[in-house]
Parts: sequence; structure tokens; C-alpha cells
Amino acid sequence: MIDIRLADPTSPALRPVVQAHFAHSETAGPAESNHTMDAEGLAGPGIRFWAMYDGGQAVGCGALKALPDGTAEVKSVHVLADARGRGLARIMMTRLAEIARAEGVTALVLETGADILSEYDAARKLYESLGYSYCGPIFGYKEDPNSAFMRLALEPRS
Repeated sequence: MIDIRLADPTSPALRPVVQAHFAHSETAGPAESNHTMDAEGLAGPGIRFWAMYDGGQAVGCGALKALPDGTAEVKSVHVLADARGRGLARIMMTRLAEIARAEGVTALVLETGADILSEYDAARKLYESLGYSYCGPIFGYKEDPNSAFMRLALEPRS
């Protein structure tokens, strides 16, 4: 059974998940284009971190960073390699959108690797399938040929 709950990214039980995400990002593109946060960064102010568990075992994570314009940035969505292929990243992304929508966030935004970085092909396809559209640089970023920026407008559910 999949369970997603708020968690401390610096906890020993979650270090392997956060470190796997960080390690993947370090090797996927140039260092100057890497915006991945480490565990301490993910535990910082304005950021909430969720862990995904399968039968009590941590298999993934995701975070939301509140932005001053009423949007939230999706950060550090990652599923461990041996748990992939089961739609877990889609489950995490959907949960983050549900939480943000319920809190009145106007949109979710994210930065991921551009199409020149094939390591991010699956991520971009997932985001596109969830309704994200490409946009210009989001709050706190500048134009970068290695980055793709995406946005999902969140309409309140009635």
C-alpha cells in the first residue's frame, strides 16, 4: 500500500532517497544548471517535504516550495530505481497538486532538464501528461538552455 506523508528529509530513514535524487541530478547535466536541493535545503523555511512509502519502506519523495506570487514550486520528486515503472511519480505529483489546490495555491511551477538532457525525457513526458505547459523562467531562475520551466494552473475544485 502506498502512503505519502509529511516527513523530515534529514532523517536517517530518508537519507537514501534524498541522496539518490541528488546523485542523479549531479550526473544528469552541467553543475551550473543543477538546482537540486540537498536534505538540509529541503528542510529549510518555506519548503514542505513528503516521503512516499510502500509497505513501510521509503521509495520516493517530493516537496513544495512556497513562492511569493501565490504559486508553489515542485521540488525533488524522485522514485528509487527499483520502485520505478509503477506510476509512483504520477501518484506523488497528483498528491502535491491536490495539497496545493486545497491550500489555494494558484499554480504549480517547476524546473527540470531541457530536451537536450535525455535523462529528463520521462519526467517531461509525465509533467506534460499531467497538464503542465512550458513557460518562461519561474521565480528565482533565469533563462538556461539546460532548463525547461513548466506551469500547471490550479483551478479551485467546487
